[in-house]
Amino acid sequence: MLAAVMDYFSSCWGPRSRAGHRGKGSDAAGRQDGLLWYKDAGQLVTGEFSMAVVQANQLLEDQSQVESGPLSLADPGPQGTFVGVHDGHGGPETARFINDHLFNHLRKFATEHKCVSADVIRKAFQATEEGWLSLVSKEWSMKPQIASVGSCCLVGVICAGTLYVANLGDSRAVLGRLVKATGEAVAMQLSSEHNACHEEVRQELQSSHPDDPHIVVLKHNVWRVKGLIQISRSIGDVYLKKPEYNREPLHSKFRLRETFQRPILSADPQITEHRIQPNDQFVIFASDGLWEHLSTQEAVDLVHSSPRNGIARRLVKAAMQEAAKKREMRYSDLKKIDRGVRRHFHDDTTVVVLFLDSNAMSKASWSKSPSVSIRGGGVTLPAKSLAPFSALAQLNSTY
Repeated sequence: MLAAVMDYFSSCWGPRSRAGHRGKGSDAAGRQDGLLWYKDAGQLVTGEFSMAVVQANQLLEDQSQVESGPLSLADPGPQGTFVGVHDGHGGPETARFINDHLFNHLRKFATEHKCVSADVIRKAFQATEEGWLSLVSKEWSMKPQIASVGSCCLVGVICAGTLYVANLGDSRAVLGRLVKATGEAVAMQLSSEHNACHEEVRQELQSSHPDDPHIVVLKHNVWRVKGLIQISRSIGDVYLKKPEYNREPLHSKFRLRETFQRPILSADPQITEHRIQPNDQFVIFASDGLWEHLSTQEAVDLVHSSPRNGIARRLVKAAMQEAAKKREMRYSDLKKIDRGVRRHFHDDTTVVVLFLDSNAMSKASWSKSPSVSIRGGGVTLPAKSLAPFSALAQLNSTY
C-alpha cells in the first residue's frame, strides 16, 4: 500500500529545478533511472559540475542542491557557487527544510554584510536551525515524531577564489590536488566528521557534558550519543536539544530516562576556508553513503582518471559495486532491489563533483553570470507532508 502511495506521489512531484522542469527525461533538471537520479554535466560560474543521487530508503532522506550565480540580493553583488548535501535521518523533512531555506538565508546575510564570509555562513546555519525549531514548536502537538527528525548538513561556497566548507554531521568534502611531478592527484579532506565513532568526537562530548557518564554509549559495537544517534552535530533532532520535546507523546525509543539542562547535540558548523590554488582540480561533496565504501583517495583517483561527464554517477556506481561485493552478490542483482529493502545493503548516497576553473572564478567574482539552480531527485512526498510514522521510527545507521 505504502509503495503504491509513493509511486503516485512520485508521478506528481518528480524532482524539479527552480524553473519547474520535471527531472525525468530533462537534461536541464537531471534524469531518473530507477532509484538513480543524475545530472552528468553542467556549467557553473566557477566551472563544470556533475551530480548523482541513489535512493535506498523508502523515502529519500538525502536532499541536495547546486546554486550558481548571485550569492546576495545586491546588484552588483558577489557571484559564485553554493553546494548543499543534506543527509537526513528519521525522515526527509529536516533535509528538505534545509534545501528550501539555508541558501536563501545565506544570500540575505551576504547582502547585509556585503560579502560572503565564514560569519555569514554560520549565521545562515543558525537561522535555518531556528526556523526548524519554530516549525517543530508549531507541529509538535499534532505530529510529535517531528522532534526526532534531523539532518547532517554539508555546504560548500566558492566566492572570490575562496572555498568555504561548513559541516554538521558525517558527510565529507574532499579536494583533489594535482601533483605536477607525478601527474597524480592527492586527496585533501576539507571537513571533519562529527560522528561518535571518532575518539576526538567522544572526547568533545565528554568535555561538554562532564556530569553525564553516559553521554556516549557503546551499543551493539557502535558508539552512539546517549545510546541513540551516532552524530554529534546536526540541524533538527530537537528531542536532543530541547528537553521539553523529549517527553510523551514522543515515541518511547527516543525518550531519555533523565532530563537534560543543555543541548546534547550542537548545530554549530565547523567551517574551513581554503584559498583555491592553481593545482586544485576538483572538490567532491558526498554523504556518508559514498564514504562507507570508498576512501577519499580512491574517490579522487577515480575522478582524476575518468572523463568529467558522468563522473558523479561513476562514483555512485563504484560505491554500489563495493556494497554488492561486501554482500557477495552481483551489482546487477543489487540494482533490482527496490527502495526500502535496498537500505539493508547501502544508504541513500549523494555525490556532487565541482571542477575548479580559475579563469571562470576570476571573471565571475562580481560580474553577472547566468544563474543555475538544481536539486537532486528521488521518490518524494509533497513538501508540506510529514513522513509516515512507520518510516520515521525505523532506526537506520545514523541512529
